[in-house]
Amino acid sequence: MKSKLNLDFETVRKARNCAHNIAVEVQNFIDKNTTVSVERTICRLFGIDGVNDENVPLPNVVVENIKKGKGLSKGAAYYLSNAKLSTGLSMQEIAEEVSKGTLNLTDFNSKDTFLTMDNALTIAKKSVERIKANREKRSEFLNSYGDKKGPLLYVIVATGNIYEDITQAVAAAKQGADIIAVIRTTAQSLLDYVPYGATTEGFGGTYATEENFRLMRKALDEVGAELKRYIRLCNYCSGLCMPEIAAMGALERLDVMLNDALYGILFRDINMQRTFVDQYFSRVINGYAGVVINTGEDNYLTTADAYEEAHTVLSSQFINEQFALMAGLKEEQMGLGHAFEMDPELEDSFVYELAQAQMSREIFSKAPLKYMPPTKYMTGNIFRGHVQDTLFNMVTVLTNQRIHLLGMLTEAIHTPFMSDRALSIENASYVSRAMKSLGDEIEFKEGGIIQKRADFVLKKSYELLKEIERDGIFNTLEKGAFAGIKRGRDMGKGLDGVFEKSEEYFNPFLDLMLEK
Repeated sequence: MKSKLNLDFETVRKARNCAHNIAVEVQNFIDKNTTVSVERTICRLFGIDGVNDENVPLPNVVVENIKKGKGLSKGAAYYLSNAKLSTGLSMQEIAEEVSKGTLNLTDFNSKDTFLTMDNALTIAKKSVERIKANREKRSEFLNSYGDKKGPLLYVIVATGNIYEDITQAVAAAKQGADIIAVIRTTAQSLLDYVPYGATTEGFGGTYATEENFRLMRKALDEVGAELKRYIRLCNYCSGLCMPEIAAMGALERLDVMLNDALYGILFRDINMQRTFVDQYFSRVINGYAGVVINTGEDNYLTTADAYEEAHTVLSSQFINEQFALMAGLKEEQMGLGHAFEMDPELEDSFVYELAQAQMSREIFSKAPLKYMPPTKYMTGNIFRGHVQDTLFNMVTVLTNQRIHLLGMLTEAIHTPFMSDRALSIENASYVSRAMKSLGDEIEFKEGGIIQKRADFVLKKSYELLKEIERDGIFNTLEKGAFAGIKRGRDMGKGLDGVFEKSEEYFNPFLDLMLEK
């Protein structure tokens, strides 16, 4: 790609190298530790599902049993594999016996390490093959229907009731939506367990459960067959159950997952040590499943000024890219986030937004960038809001963004109605059609506002990345470099769920999913 911005790609290379070194330091920490959510994910991928008489998910029951026996440093795969070798029971039956109190997993120790690991790999291959088949099925659909060129129109449903969500999602697909995101109910990210079954009550969204994933996937496949289009499904792989939700999504063929390395730390006050370990396994799963992840840099601009802090968005994109590469994600799976969030009262705000979006597009040339609409300065004036969304749609088309989360003219008033989404889809489709080739036709003035702005943000981002490389990301987050939010490394939710691995620890899914 020829740079319209005349970017200094030597500075880009140096910035990327800093981000790599930052990620390597964190990866060294990740490799030495596990978490309760990682171990529950292993249970789920081993086929353990359901709840006990008290509605506690069986993966939680199993991991709590191992934790109580002070065995989590060896990992769930170690004890479950040994229990199966000793009892001959299935993984689900073992979990049910643990729940009844008739079996204690830490009583089963390895008599032959090779046999323990080989047995675990054999069991793990079943779910890995299922995930691989889902990946292939997605490819078959896309090959059969063809994939859309240009921005994928992304809309949300958020009724709290999965069955009502399905009705709205099907309507949105018929109106032209390409991606349906089922917004997760408020504060589910702070639950240290995953609810079970189909759900009909949620506030500000719907619970992320495997059954809800299955129901929505089925509905979108059916409407997709009618429309002869593949409708992508998105949910939220974040919070205290990040890797578990990644596993559920992989098993039910979700296509897009919100999955950021820093979001939970900054905006949900989840402990950074817990988050870094969890995000790694979640991204390994997403990478293997062919899922496109969406990162959350746009959220920085809800608490920080989009003009003054634009460089923090770029810095975070660099860091998220490196974390993703270490987890085996391809660049084509990195929906790095940014947003159209400058104050409309700022003179030349559209010009600066255009510079920022074009800069992201040129630096991350293979990534299906996720571009977020204006929200911070939406006032409830639906007419002005529709104009703001139109300008956002214009930048999307001019800079070839891929994942286009549509703005709603009723932002700041209520959860969108079907009519609101219809108007947003109509707006975006019109702009995309009317300006289809305009981005290819225009160039930017040499040394003009746009080129100077991009150069300034890139250089400032590089300076910040050098500071983070020097101080380490743990210290950087404590100082509040991102979104103006400070977090302590030993503070936040979930730290008691982090455990150092012993020499006997193994996770068979890392071996299978990272296998080249």
